[in-house]
Amino acid sequence: MKIYISLIFLWTAVWLFPSCTGGGRTAFSLSDGDTLPLQYATNLTLVSGRGYQIATLRNPWDTLKILHTYILVDRNAPLPDSLPQGTVIRVPLQKSVVYSSVHCGLLKELGALSAIKGICDLEYINLPEIREGCRTGRVADLGNSMSPDIEKIIQLHPDAILLSPFENGGGYGRLDKLDISIVECADYMETSPLGRAEWMRFFGLLYGKAREADSLFNRVATRYRTLAGRVADAPGKPKVFTDEKSGSAWYVPGGRSTVGRLLADAGADYVFSYLDMSGSSPLSFETVYDKAKDADIWLIRYNAPTDKTYGELKRDFAPYAGFKAFRERQIYGCNLGKVPYYEETPFHPEYLLEDLIRVFHPDMEDAQKTRYFSRLKE
Repeated sequence: MKIYISLIFLWTAVWLFPSCTGGGRTAFSLSDGDTLPLQYATNLTLVSGRGYQIATLRNPWDTLKILHTYILVDRNAPLPDSLPQGTVIRVPLQKSVVYSSVHCGLLKELGALSAIKGICDLEYINLPEIREGCRTGRVADLGNSMSPDIEKIIQLHPDAILLSPFENGGGYGRLDKLDISIVECADYMETSPLGRAEWMRFFGLLYGKAREADSLFNRVATRYRTLAGRVADAPGKPKVFTDEKSGSAWYVPGGRSTVGRLLADAGADYVFSYLDMSGSSPLSFETVYDKAKDADIWLIRYNAPTDKTYGELKRDFAPYAGFKAFRERQIYGCNLGKVPYYEETPFHPEYLLEDLIRVFHPDMEDAQKTRYFSRLKE
Protein backbone atom coordinates (compact mmCIF):
# COMPACT_ATOMS: atom_id res chain seq x y z
CA MET A 1 0.00 0.00 0.00
CA LYS A 2 2.85 2.43 0.78
CA ILE A 3 4.32 1.87 -2.69
CA TYR A 4 0.96 2.45 -4.33
CA ILE A 5 0.40 5.70 -2.40
CA SER A 6 3.87 6.96 -3.32
CA LEU A 7 3.17 6.31 -6.99
CA ILE A 8 -0.08 8.23 -6.72
CA PHE A 9 1.88 11.17 -5.29
CA LEU A 10 4.25 11.12 -8.24
CA TRP A 11 1.49 11.71 -10.72
CA THR A 12 -0.62 13.85 -8.43
CA ALA A 13 2.03 16.08 -7.68
CA VAL A 14 0.77 11.84 -10.88
CA TRP A 15 -2.35 13.09 -10.30
CA LEU A 16 1.05 12.69 -8.98
CA PHE A 17 7.05 15.60 -1.81
CA PRO A 18 11.22 16.00 -2.37
CA SER A 19 14.09 15.73 -0.01
CA CYS A 20 15.80 19.00 0.66
CA THR A 21 19.14 17.57 -0.41
CA GLY A 22 20.97 20.52 -1.88
CA GLY A 23 18.13 22.80 -0.80
CA GLY A 24 20.48 25.22 0.90
CA ARG A 25 22.60 25.86 -2.17
CA THR A 26 22.45 29.21 -3.90
CA ALA A 27 22.33 29.75 -7.62
CA PHE A 28 25.59 30.60 -9.43
CA SER A 29 26.13 32.97 -12.33
CA LEU A 30 24.99 31.64 -15.69
CA SER A 31 26.39 34.57 -17.66
CA ASP A 32 29.14 32.50 -19.29
CA GLY A 33 26.72 30.14 -21.05
CA ASP A 34 23.76 30.20 -23.41
CA THR A 35 20.42 29.44 -21.81
CA LEU A 36 18.45 26.81 -23.71
CA PRO A 37 14.90 28.14 -24.02
CA LEU A 38 12.20 26.22 -22.16
CA GLN A 39 8.57 27.07 -22.88
CA TYR A 40 6.69 25.61 -19.92
CA ALA A 41 8.97 24.12 -17.24
CA THR A 42 9.35 26.46 -14.26
CA ASN A 43 11.64 24.39 -12.02
CA LEU A 44 14.31 23.59 -14.60
CA THR A 45 16.97 25.70 -16.30
CA LEU A 46 19.32 24.37 -18.97
CA VAL A 47 22.49 26.25 -19.93
CA SER A 48 25.11 25.29 -22.50
CA GLY A 49 28.67 26.16 -21.45
CA ARG A 50 32.07 25.51 -22.99
CA GLY A 51 32.52 21.75 -22.91
CA TYR A 52 29.63 21.12 -20.55
CA GLN A 53 25.96 21.76 -19.92
CA ILE A 54 24.33 22.91 -16.70
CA ALA A 55 20.96 21.68 -15.46
CA THR A 56 19.68 23.70 -12.51
CA LEU A 57 16.71 22.31 -10.58
CA ARG A 58 14.82 24.88 -8.56
CA ASN A 59 13.50 23.68 -5.20
CA PRO A 60 9.72 23.53 -5.81
CA TRP A 61 9.02 23.76 -2.06
CA ASP A 62 11.24 26.80 -1.54
CA THR A 63 11.59 28.52 -4.89
CA LEU A 64 14.30 30.90 -3.66
CA LYS A 65 16.66 27.93 -3.29
CA ILE A 66 18.22 25.39 -5.63
CA LEU A 67 17.34 21.73 -5.23
CA HIS A 68 20.32 20.51 -7.25
CA THR A 69 22.76 21.58 -9.94
CA TYR A 70 24.19 19.09 -12.44
CA ILE A 71 27.18 19.64 -14.69
CA LEU A 72 26.91 17.34 -17.72
CA VAL A 73 30.19 16.53 -19.43
CA ASP A 74 30.69 14.26 -22.44
CA ARG A 75 32.16 11.01 -21.15
CA ASN A 76 34.54 10.84 -24.11
CA ALA A 77 35.93 14.35 -23.62
CA PRO A 78 38.50 15.53 -21.08
CA LEU A 79 37.09 17.20 -17.99
CA PRO A 80 37.24 21.00 -18.43
CA ASP A 81 39.70 22.79 -16.14
CA SER A 82 37.12 25.12 -14.63
CA LEU A 83 33.60 23.99 -13.85
CA PRO A 84 30.76 25.64 -11.93
CA GLN A 85 29.75 24.22 -8.57
CA GLY A 86 27.51 21.17 -8.91
CA THR A 87 27.36 17.41 -9.35
CA VAL A 88 29.42 16.35 -12.37
CA ILE A 89 27.81 13.61 -14.45
CA ARG A 90 29.49 12.01 -17.45
CA VAL A 91 27.02 11.65 -20.28
CA PRO A 92 25.50 9.86 -22.00
CA LEU A 93 24.61 7.59 -19.10
CA GLN A 94 25.35 3.97 -19.93
CA LYS A 95 24.47 2.16 -16.71
CA SER A 96 21.70 3.77 -14.68
CA VAL A 97 19.25 2.78 -11.97
CA VAL A 98 15.74 4.13 -12.54
CA TYR A 99 13.25 3.99 -9.69
CA SER A 100 10.09 5.03 -11.53
CA SER A 101 8.08 3.42 -14.28
CA VAL A 102 7.38 6.97 -15.48
CA HIS A 103 10.98 7.52 -16.49
CA CYS A 104 11.43 3.97 -17.78
CA GLY A 105 8.62 4.62 -20.25
CA LEU A 106 10.20 7.86 -21.45
CA LEU A 107 13.62 6.28 -21.89
CA LYS A 108 12.10 3.54 -23.98
CA GLU A 109 10.55 6.11 -26.30
CA LEU A 110 13.83 8.03 -26.56
CA GLY A 111 15.67 4.84 -27.50
CA ALA A 112 17.71 4.69 -24.29
CA LEU A 113 16.17 1.64 -22.64
CA SER A 114 19.44 -0.32 -22.87
CA ALA A 115 21.00 2.16 -20.42
CA ILE A 116 18.67 1.01 -17.64
CA LYS A 117 20.53 -1.61 -15.62
CA GLY A 118 18.51 -1.55 -12.41
CA ILE A 119 14.93 -0.74 -11.39
CA CYS A 120 12.68 -0.60 -8.33
CA ASP A 121 9.02 -1.56 -7.82
CA LEU A 122 8.95 -4.06 -10.66
CA GLU A 123 5.32 -4.93 -9.91
CA TYR A 124 4.33 -1.45 -11.09
CA ILE A 125 6.32 -1.52 -14.34
CA ASN A 126 4.41 -2.82 -17.34
CA LEU A 127 7.22 -2.58 -19.90
CA PRO A 128 7.89 -6.07 -21.36
CA GLU A 129 11.56 -5.23 -22.01
CA ILE A 130 12.14 -4.37 -18.35
CA ARG A 131 10.30 -7.44 -17.08
CA GLU A 132 12.21 -9.70 -19.43
CA GLY A 133 15.47 -7.99 -18.47
CA CYS A 134 14.81 -8.72 -14.81
CA ARG A 135 13.96 -12.34 -15.64
CA THR A 136 17.19 -12.88 -17.54
CA GLY A 137 19.36 -10.84 -15.18
CA ARG A 138 20.20 -8.08 -17.67
CA VAL A 139 18.33 -5.65 -15.42
CA ALA A 140 18.73 -5.83 -11.64
CA ASP A 141 15.54 -5.91 -9.57
CA LEU A 142 16.42 -3.71 -6.59
CA GLY A 143 13.16 -4.24 -4.71
CA ASN A 144 11.06 -1.60 -2.99
CA SER A 145 11.92 2.01 -3.87
CA MET A 146 11.33 3.01 -0.25
CA SER A 147 14.06 0.61 0.92
CA PRO A 148 16.08 -0.58 -2.11
CA ASP A 149 18.67 -3.33 -1.95
CA ILE A 150 21.79 -1.25 -1.27
CA GLU A 151 24.16 -4.20 -1.65
CA LYS A 152 22.89 -4.87 -5.16
CA ILE A 153 23.29 -1.19 -6.02
CA ILE A 154 26.88 -1.26 -4.77
CA GLN A 155 27.63 -4.33 -6.88
CA LEU A 156 26.05 -2.71 -9.93
CA HIS A 157 27.81 0.63 -9.34
CA PRO A 158 25.71 2.59 -11.84
CA ASP A 159 26.62 5.92 -13.44
CA ALA A 160 23.60 7.52 -11.77
CA ILE A 161 20.41 6.79 -9.86
CA LEU A 162 17.23 8.49 -11.06
CA LEU A 163 14.66 8.92 -8.30
CA SER A 164 11.81 11.23 -7.40
CA PRO A 165 12.53 13.38 -4.34
CA PHE A 166 10.06 14.17 -1.57
CA GLU A 167 9.64 17.26 0.57
CA ASN A 168 11.31 16.97 3.97
CA GLY A 169 12.58 13.52 3.06
CA GLY A 170 15.76 13.98 5.09
CA GLY A 171 18.12 12.73 2.41
CA TYR A 172 18.55 9.27 0.91
CA GLY A 173 20.14 7.33 3.74
CA ARG A 174 22.93 5.00 2.66
CA LEU A 175 22.58 6.13 -0.96
CA ASP A 176 24.02 9.50 0.04
CA LYS A 177 27.23 7.76 1.15
CA LEU A 178 27.80 5.92 -2.13
CA ASP A 179 30.01 7.32 -4.87
CA ILE A 180 27.02 7.43 -7.24
CA SER A 181 25.32 10.53 -8.65
CA ILE A 182 21.69 10.92 -7.59
CA VAL A 183 19.51 12.61 -10.19
CA GLU A 184 16.51 14.16 -8.44
CA CYS A 185 13.60 13.86 -10.85
CA ALA A 186 11.40 16.67 -9.58
CA ASP A 187 9.49 16.88 -12.85
CA TYR A 188 6.33 15.78 -11.06
CA MET A 189 6.24 19.04 -9.11
CA GLU A 190 5.72 21.17 -12.20
CA THR A 191 2.44 23.06 -12.22
CA SER A 192 1.39 22.28 -15.79
CA PRO A 193 1.27 19.07 -17.83
CA LEU A 194 3.47 20.54 -20.56
CA GLY A 195 5.85 21.88 -17.93
CA ARG A 196 6.39 18.37 -16.65
CA ALA A 197 6.62 16.91 -20.14
CA GLU A 198 9.31 19.45 -21.07
CA TRP A 199 11.65 17.83 -18.54
CA MET A 200 12.18 15.17 -21.20
CA ARG A 201 14.74 17.59 -22.65
CA PHE A 202 16.83 17.23 -19.47
CA PHE A 203 16.60 13.44 -19.64
CA GLY A 204 17.50 13.60 -23.31
CA LEU A 205 20.73 15.39 -22.37
CA LEU A 206 21.50 12.77 -19.71
CA TYR A 207 21.18 9.89 -22.17
CA GLY A 208 22.58 11.46 -25.34
CA LYS A 209 19.11 11.76 -26.87
CA ALA A 210 18.71 15.55 -26.95
CA ARG A 211 17.56 15.70 -30.56
CA GLU A 212 15.01 12.94 -30.06
CA ALA A 213 13.69 14.60 -26.88
CA ASP A 214 13.33 18.01 -28.52
CA SER A 215 11.47 16.53 -31.47
CA LEU A 216 9.17 14.47 -29.25
CA PHE A 217 8.34 17.42 -27.00
CA ASN A 218 7.45 19.63 -29.96
CA ARG A 219 4.97 17.01 -31.17
CA VAL A 220 3.49 16.57 -27.69
CA ALA A 221 3.07 20.32 -27.13
CA THR A 222 1.49 20.94 -30.53
CA ARG A 223 -1.06 18.18 -30.08
CA TYR A 224 -1.87 19.24 -26.50
CA ARG A 225 -2.49 22.86 -27.48
CA THR A 226 -4.73 21.77 -30.37
CA LEU A 227 -6.87 19.57 -28.11
CA ALA A 228 -7.16 22.17 -25.35
CA GLY A 229 -8.23 24.76 -27.90
CA ARG A 230 -11.16 22.62 -28.99
CA VAL A 231 -12.82 22.74 -25.58
CA ALA A 232 -11.60 26.12 -24.35
CA ASP A 233 -15.06 27.63 -24.80
CA ALA A 234 -17.11 24.48 -24.36
CA PRO A 235 -20.47 25.08 -22.67
CA GLY A 236 -21.65 23.10 -19.67
CA LYS A 237 -18.42 22.11 -17.95
CA PRO A 238 -19.06 19.01 -15.78
CA LYS A 239 -18.08 19.07 -12.11
CA VAL A 240 -15.35 16.48 -11.54
CA PHE A 241 -13.37 14.91 -8.69
CA THR A 242 -10.76 12.15 -8.59
CA ASP A 243 -9.43 9.06 -6.82
CA GLU A 244 -10.52 7.24 -3.66
CA LYS A 245 -9.97 7.26 0.06
CA SER A 246 -6.72 5.59 1.13
CA GLY A 247 -6.72 4.58 4.76
CA SER A 248 -7.95 7.51 6.82
CA ALA A 249 -7.15 10.14 4.16
CA TRP A 250 -8.25 11.05 0.66
CA TYR A 251 -5.30 12.48 -1.26
CA VAL A 252 -6.67 15.30 -3.40
CA PRO A 253 -4.65 16.96 -6.20
CA GLY A 254 -4.22 20.68 -5.73
CA GLY A 255 -5.62 23.23 -8.13
CA ARG A 256 -2.10 24.09 -9.35
CA SER A 257 -1.08 20.45 -9.86
CA THR A 258 -0.65 18.90 -13.27
CA VAL A 259 -3.92 17.06 -12.64
CA GLY A 260 -5.77 20.24 -11.80
CA ARG A 261 -4.48 21.87 -14.97
CA LEU A 262 -5.33 18.82 -17.10
CA LEU A 263 -8.90 18.77 -15.83
CA ALA A 264 -9.28 22.47 -16.59
CA ASP A 265 -7.74 22.09 -20.06
CA ALA A 266 -10.14 19.20 -20.74
CA GLY A 267 -13.11 21.47 -20.09
CA ALA A 268 -14.04 20.35 -16.57
CA ASP A 269 -14.93 22.21 -13.38
CA TYR A 270 -12.60 20.57 -10.86
CA VAL A 271 -14.25 20.79 -7.44
CA PHE A 272 -10.90 21.17 -5.63
CA SER A 273 -9.41 23.78 -7.95
CA TYR A 274 -9.39 26.20 -5.01
CA LEU A 275 -6.58 24.27 -3.29
CA ASP A 276 -3.57 26.49 -4.01
CA MET A 277 -0.87 23.83 -4.30
CA SER A 278 0.97 21.89 -6.97
CA GLY A 279 1.08 18.68 -4.94
CA SER A 280 -1.76 16.85 -3.21
CA SER A 281 -3.47 17.35 0.12
CA PRO A 282 -4.74 14.63 2.50
CA LEU A 283 -8.37 15.40 3.31
CA SER A 284 -10.93 13.57 5.40
CA PHE A 285 -13.74 11.69 3.71
CA GLU A 286 -16.22 14.14 5.20
CA THR A 287 -14.45 17.10 3.61
CA VAL A 288 -14.32 15.41 0.20
CA TYR A 289 -17.94 14.36 0.44
CA ASP A 290 -19.06 17.87 1.33
CA LYS A 291 -17.35 19.31 -1.77
CA ALA A 292 -17.90 16.47 -4.25
CA LYS A 293 -21.22 14.90 -3.30
CA ASP A 294 -23.00 16.64 -6.19
CA ALA A 295 -20.18 16.36 -8.76
CA ASP A 296 -21.18 15.02 -12.17
CA ILE A 297 -18.21 12.74 -12.86
CA TRP A 298 -15.84 10.76 -10.62
CA LEU A 299 -12.51 9.48 -11.96
CA ILE A 300 -10.74 6.68 -10.10
CA ARG A 301 -7.51 4.78 -10.65
CA TYR A 302 -6.68 1.40 -9.21
CA ASN A 303 -4.52 -1.64 -9.81
CA ALA A 304 -6.38 -4.94 -9.92
CA PRO A 305 -6.52 -8.22 -11.91
CA THR A 306 -10.10 -7.45 -12.98
CA ASP A 307 -11.95 -4.19 -13.64
CA LYS A 308 -13.66 -2.66 -10.62
CA THR A 309 -17.48 -2.58 -10.47
CA TYR A 310 -20.03 -0.43 -8.65
CA GLY A 311 -20.75 -3.34 -6.34
CA GLU A 312 -17.09 -3.74 -5.45
CA LEU A 313 -16.66 -0.01 -4.91
CA LYS A 314 -19.56 -0.01 -2.48
CA ARG A 315 -18.14 -3.02 -0.65
CA ASP A 316 -14.84 -1.19 -0.34
CA PHE A 317 -16.52 1.72 1.43
CA ALA A 318 -20.31 1.93 1.67
CA PRO A 319 -20.52 5.77 1.93
CA TYR A 320 -19.20 6.01 -1.65
CA ALA A 321 -22.77 5.22 -2.74
CA GLY A 322 -23.85 8.66 -1.50
CA PHE A 323 -22.06 10.52 -4.28
CA LYS A 324 -24.22 11.73 -7.14
CA ALA A 325 -21.70 10.30 -9.63
CA PHE A 326 -22.18 6.87 -8.03
CA ARG A 327 -25.98 7.06 -8.06
CA GLU A 328 -26.11 8.25 -11.66
CA ARG A 329 -23.44 5.78 -12.81
CA GLN A 330 -20.95 8.43 -13.93
CA ILE A 331 -17.80 6.87 -12.53
CA TYR A 332 -14.90 6.20 -14.90
CA GLY A 333 -12.11 3.87 -13.86
CA CYS A 334 -8.54 3.38 -15.01
CA ASN A 335 -7.09 -0.05 -14.19
CA LEU A 336 -3.37 0.63 -13.80
CA GLY A 337 -2.66 -3.09 -14.07
CA LYS A 338 -3.97 -3.18 -17.62
CA VAL A 339 -2.98 0.12 -19.23
CA PRO A 340 0.41 1.91 -19.35
CA TYR A 341 -0.90 4.97 -17.53
CA TYR A 342 2.21 5.75 -15.47
CA GLU A 343 4.56 4.87 -18.30
CA GLU A 344 2.85 7.22 -20.77
CA THR A 345 0.89 10.10 -19.31
CA PRO A 346 3.55 12.21 -17.52
CA PHE A 347 5.44 12.78 -20.77
CA HIS A 348 2.44 12.33 -23.06
CA PRO A 349 -0.18 14.52 -21.39
CA GLU A 350 -1.90 14.90 -24.75
CA TYR A 351 -2.93 11.22 -24.53
CA LEU A 352 -4.63 11.80 -21.19
CA LEU A 353 -6.12 15.12 -22.28
CA GLU A 354 -7.77 13.48 -25.27
CA ASP A 355 -9.10 10.71 -23.02
CA LEU A 356 -10.60 13.19 -20.57
CA ILE A 357 -12.18 15.26 -23.33
CA ARG A 358 -13.92 12.13 -24.59
CA VAL A 359 -15.25 11.50 -21.07
CA PHE A 360 -16.30 15.09 -20.31
CA HIS A 361 -17.49 16.13 -23.79
CA PRO A 362 -18.46 12.97 -25.71
CA ASP A 363 -20.32 15.00 -28.34
CA MET A 364 -17.24 17.08 -29.21
CA GLU A 365 -14.76 14.30 -29.85
CA ASP A 366 -14.86 11.39 -32.27
CA ALA A 367 -16.23 8.06 -31.15
CA GLN A 368 -12.90 6.30 -30.73
CA LYS A 369 -12.44 4.17 -27.64
CA THR A 370 -10.84 5.85 -24.66
CA ARG A 371 -7.24 4.95 -23.91
CA TYR A 372 -7.22 4.82 -20.10
CA PHE A 373 -10.64 5.48 -18.54
CA SER A 374 -13.85 3.53 -19.08
CA ARG A 375 -17.24 3.43 -17.40
CA LEU A 376 -17.50 1.21 -14.37
CA LYS A 377 -19.74 -1.80 -14.83
CA GLU A 378 -22.38 -3.00 -12.40
